[in-house]
Amino acid sequence: MNYNKRIKNIPQNLWAIINQIDELKGQWIGGAKMNPQALGRLKRSVLVTSTGASTRIEGAKLSDEDIEKMMRGLSMQKFANRDKQEALGYFELLNNVFDSAEKIPFSESSIQHLHKELLKYVEKDKLHRGKYKQTENKVEMIDEAGKSVGALFDTTPAWLTPKEMLELVEWTKEALILKEIHLLLVIANFLVEFLNIHPFQDGNGRLSRVLTNLLMLQAGYAYIPYVSHEKLVEENKAEYYIALRRSQKTLKTENPNIVPWLEFFLNILLNQAKQAIELLSKENIEKLLSPKQLAVWEYLNQVLEATPGEISKKTKVARPTVSQALDTLLRLKKVERIGQGRTTRYKKK
Repeated sequence: MNYNKRIKNIPQNLWAIINQIDELKGQWIGGAKMNPQALGRLKRSVLVTSTGASTRIEGAKLSDEDIEKMMRGLSMQKFANRDKQEALGYFELLNNVFDSAEKIPFSESSIQHLHKELLKYVEKDKLHRGKYKQTENKVEMIDEAGKSVGALFDTTPAWLTPKEMLELVEWTKEALILKEIHLLLVIANFLVEFLNIHPFQDGNGRLSRVLTNLLMLQAGYAYIPYVSHEKLVEENKAEYYIALRRSQKTLKTENPNIVPWLEFFLNILLNQAKQAIELLSKENIEKLLSPKQLAVWEYLNQVLEATPGEISKKTKVARPTVSQALDTLLRLKKVERIGQGRTTRYKKK
């Protein structure tokens, strides 16, 4: 299958969104050498939020608070076992993707392995973990109560699934290496087609969101673990289903049109990138600095300007730590340097 035709004539407004996302990606790379403890806390919070959102999109009933309790090992007897099993698999798999994205090759066997890991705690899926579907399945729209409100579209028949997955993965792998097509378009096309094939008996939606995180990280969008993609999809669930349906009913025709899906997906990515850059803003700076770095920042908020020596004396923070804090604040464009050498002073921007 040649997917190039689908993404040849992208409307200008979508290129504008792609350019915005890439500009924000550059800002994050430039500003985000942040306190590891703060980033660790943010990532932990996103793991909980993303697990809750991704499983609720598929009809689970767990709140973010329930997920948090579960991950701390506190009992939640009132929930169906299946919800907990699915959430635990998602949390662990996403954590592995966040920590090891660059070590996970993009291949069919990897996708099957990720599916196996996703469902490893789900008893009812024991027999088909990591295996393509043997019987037909359909994509259903799930309402707020977790009930199906009807089929969205027909998926690829089971007998054709291995062939279509092979073609999709080979095309995607080559396109990611060649970089002749913008990587966001390659990822978007992979996802809409993956969901159309629906290669596994269950877990396709959740796996598609894990794969989104993986592919975005591998494409260099390093802020992905710090803003929940899944939460943004959950907040726009109706639009998600509509965009999928509008694009997928055209995929097997002579004129496939994935623009509705691209519009939805790219706008979600833009929102995610904007939220990531907001983390670098003044209001959120406390989340990104260590306590000692924060003392330096708070002192500079109180004075017109100061030398590193003065800052160290007033805050009782060691000189090397003051220097590290000032470097971080310079990168975040929160302070500016005045003068050079021994007379160097710093002031809040």
